[in-house]
Amino acid sequence: MFPVADLNRARRPPVLVKLLVAVNVVVFLYELTLPGEALNAFFYTYGFVPARFFADPIGQMGTILTSMFIHGGFAHILGNMWFLWVFGDNIEDRLGKARFLIFYLAGGVAAALVQGLVEPGSHTPMIGASGAISAVLGAYYVLFPRALVLTVVWLIFYPIFFYLPAWFYLGYWAVIQFFEGIAGVSGVAFWAHLGGFLWGVFAVRRFLPTRPRWIRW
Repeated sequence: MFPVADLNRARRPPVLVKLLVAVNVVVFLYELTLPGEALNAFFYTYGFVPARFFADPIGQMGTILTSMFIHGGFAHILGNMWFLWVFGDNIEDRLGKARFLIFYLAGGVAAALVQGLVEPGSHTPMIGASGAISAVLGAYYVLFPRALVLTVVWLIFYPIFFYLPAWFYLGYWAVIQFFEGIAGVSGVAFWAHLGGFLWGVFAVRRFLPTRPRWIRW
């Protein structure tokens, strides 16, 4: 199941969501200019490598942040950016720009650490914004559980569209991440997805403004 759009209009333009998408796209375009060996070196230098991080947490702390803006292919970046675009605008609207940015980056950090704790000896660089975006999904699950998500499923070559409540769609998504992680499916950081999602679920209310957004002092 893939989300096409949500029926949950934000009151304000998603400035930071657009900026995050733009930064990720610019970095990816830079990656396309790198030859094979240079690209691999780029991944290892700026990706999050658990074994290297736990050997030198202070020196490698920056890689948690840089890894959130690196992607491994067109499908990787398109999928991540689409999920951010569909679900991120409402979370930015509810939290406000500064809170949203902190929440997003902290979610990415939490996601990377969870994956690192599951595979502390891994020398494979973890890259992608999916951990931070998973935090956005967790926040959406809490704040907008009844919002409708237009979803598509492909039956061979025929697309079937239908609406699902966000609590069902995102809950189903989280369960899939759990079972894929248990199954040990390689190539995807499923525990990072689940870690980011749980961060979003349990932390988002702490990032809500303390007074209604429409009050001005």
